[in-house]
Amino acid sequence: MTMAELNKGDVMLDMKGITKRFPGVLANYKVDFDVRSGEVHTLLGENGAGKSTLMKVLYGLNKADEGTIEFLGEAVSITSPSDAIEHGIGMIHQHFMLVPTLTVAENVALGLPPVHRFAQDLDPVKDRIRELSEAYRLHMDPDAYIWQLAVGERQRVEIMKAIYRDVSLLVLDEPTAVLTPAEVDDLFATLRQMTENGRGLVFISHKLHEVMNLSDRITVLRSGRVTGHTVPAETSREMLAEMMVGREVLLSPNRTEVEVAEERLLIHELNVLSDRGHSAVTDLTLSVRSGEILGVAGVSGNGQRELAEAITGLRPVASGKVAIGGTDTTNFSPREVRDVGVSYVPEERMRDGAIGDFTVAENLILLNHDAEPISRRGLLQFREIDRACSDLVSRFTVKTPSLDTPTSSLSGGNIQKLIIARELSSEPKVLIASQPTRGVDIGAAEYIHEVLMTQRADGVAILLISEDLDEVMGLSDRIAVMYEGELMGVADRADATVESLGLLMAGVKAG
Repeated sequence: MTMAELNKGDVMLDMKGITKRFPGVLANYKVDFDVRSGEVHTLLGENGAGKSTLMKVLYGLNKADEGTIEFLGEAVSITSPSDAIEHGIGMIHQHFMLVPTLTVAENVALGLPPVHRFAQDLDPVKDRIRELSEAYRLHMDPDAYIWQLAVGERQRVEIMKAIYRDVSLLVLDEPTAVLTPAEVDDLFATLRQMTENGRGLVFISHKLHEVMNLSDRITVLRSGRVTGHTVPAETSREMLAEMMVGREVLLSPNRTEVEVAEERLLIHELNVLSDRGHSAVTDLTLSVRSGEILGVAGVSGNGQRELAEAITGLRPVASGKVAIGGTDTTNFSPREVRDVGVSYVPEERMRDGAIGDFTVAENLILLNHDAEPISRRGLLQFREIDRACSDLVSRFTVKTPSLDTPTSSLSGGNIQKLIIARELSSEPKVLIASQPTRGVDIGAAEYIHEVLMTQRADGVAILLISEDLDEVMGLSDRIAVMYEGELMGVADRADATVESLGLLMAGVKAG
């Protein structure tokens, strides 16, 4: 059967009884999943639920231990991505597979058989790209180099690669993770156009409002098993979260009125360089007060990481000023910054936040291993370490077999809880929290949000840096937006909208 022979609503993909085991892990167990012509079928679940494994089986990256796959009415055995593409199945990964030094047309042509014997004639490729751009509203220049394109434009090139190869089924793995709200709207318009033309889409996302907006059907996985099927008209974000986690989940943190007090963090005309020596933060001025969460929104790579590292002493300040509680801490060492009351939850937890080979206890005492009562006269006090670490594990609900367990063996959510437990054990005046819920499941994210709100109520000044606009809007008292290292604007939470913040995130200043 060909795609042209399918009617809208006919089953194009039918995966039955898919089971996949890894050493010590049952990633998928008897999973049934199908996609119909002209629909978006969302695959929803927490990290580790088995979504990616199931799609890797479909795309030929993993071989199932049990189960069958039928595509366009025929039983298929897909053993590689090139095999999947030959069958008409495409996949767009969260991290783009593009060559920055090549043009759009050259990237689209990569892997296609040459028109001539030894070389690819790009003129027909460019003409076809222009035709498809018009048909799917993708708006791209075939001669533009990838390195010149914005993130949203690069994603359109990935979609163009799939359409150009005339895929019948397209899998999109977290496709909106690095897009502004306006770019998400453009992407969804393109995806709907693809389904109008009979293609089937598998959408993987943890953003529940997007799932509700785009999906025709939703399948939920938990611990490798299907826990439910539904459609947007018969469910809600709260119900989907409960299906994912197995219990009721609080999607919006409980906000209480907090008395905002003195200024705790001041950043004045700050300039910071990137690793390549280019300007990463430009003339940025901000302040955060006691009892306040200031959210910093923006697409990844717009100077947020460099800002956090400059505040915490991990990156030199080129010019400008950072002050904590009235003390000028510009170019202080990380230890000196901590000594004046700053704690830091970094965005890369296993690179900057914890040492994977260290035990849970060793990571928990990294900051105070040389201070009493953890250490006396240069000797570690193991009884005191056990008591203090057991208390932190209990208070912050870190799930670990023991304090001697290597940290790398914990789940992402529990590693993040461990880092937060350690950082808050020093009772900071200022907390820099960068991407605090990135890559953690919805249950752990709920808990981390509660912790941040408790710290706010206790008078801590919190600078929250996050690419998740829902998170920023749910937690913040005020919201700042960064674009290409510059501060585009600051708005009170009550005045901020997705549309207004989205424009700022795209570099468009109001009025």
